[in-house]
Amino acid sequence: MATKDDNPLGNYLKSRRAKLDPAAFGFSATRRRTPGLRREEVAQRAHVSATWYTWLEQGRGGAPSADVLDRLSRALMLTEVEREHLFLIAQGRPPEVRYRAAEPVAPRLQRVLDALEFTPAFVKTATWDILAWNRAAAAVFTDYGELEPRQRNILRLLFRDAHLRSKQADWLHVARFVVAAFRADVARAGAIKQVQALVEELCEHSAEFKALWLEQDVRAHGAGTKLLRHPTAGPLSLEYSAFAVDGRPDLGLVIYCPATPADARRIRNLVTRHSRTSKRPARTPRRTTR
Repeated sequence: MATKDDNPLGNYLKSRRAKLDPAAFGFSATRRRTPGLRREEVAQRAHVSATWYTWLEQGRGGAPSADVLDRLSRALMLTEVEREHLFLIAQGRPPEVRYRAAEPVAPRLQRVLDALEFTPAFVKTATWDILAWNRAAAAVFTDYGELEPRQRNILRLLFRDAHLRSKQADWLHVARFVVAAFRADVARAGAIKQVQALVEELCEHSAEFKALWLEQDVRAHGAGTKLLRHPTAGPLSLEYSAFAVDGRPDLGLVIYCPATPADARRIRNLVTRHSRTSKRPARTPRRTTR
């Protein structure tokens, strides 16, 4: 029979401190009856009173604030998943979003992209920078490897790149959707300050972006159909789906599947032609100085 967990927060805190090595934090490891840090050592690292922390583990400390939970997270060396779990059991809600600059994708994620040989796909950040892509995406959309990292932003390309704009079958519809989805993603990631310079740049150079930005619309990226007027392949219809990358809340994977067998043939031809003319693997972007 399962036992009732009437003190989930206290039990979780005890289990986390039991996993830590006292010597790694400068505490003596001798004369300990149980493994891990003592309560007073966790309290010291979290800058809270030992008495209050003891009450917290005993279920008598009251509801801790977000600031205290953050300090406990650092004191106990919690991962992002563990920190989120701590907030959920202590406050019944996840912690506020903390934006972090995107890191390079893991090699295994790049291999997932490369395995989609004739299916355009890329990984974008919460601020809509293209971080990784496959050869099909380079052939169908644009060769991101030929661009400086700063230029690999979807909004900057959509509003400031005439070549990419000309590929959109209904540019205004796409632009309205992208701006609304971008706004939602940025707010969800807590990255409003980080994109301020980009928004100001686009408002200055594009009256169309400024008007759409002022509409304050938000949308989910989700799934849908994208229509392109490719200068070589002609009209293309793609069905796209957006996925979260587990363990990387700052990243999103977007996959574009050909909508018809004819679209699949056209994309296959584009990828084959691109492979013949490109001297670089799709996964290796050109290194540039900024």
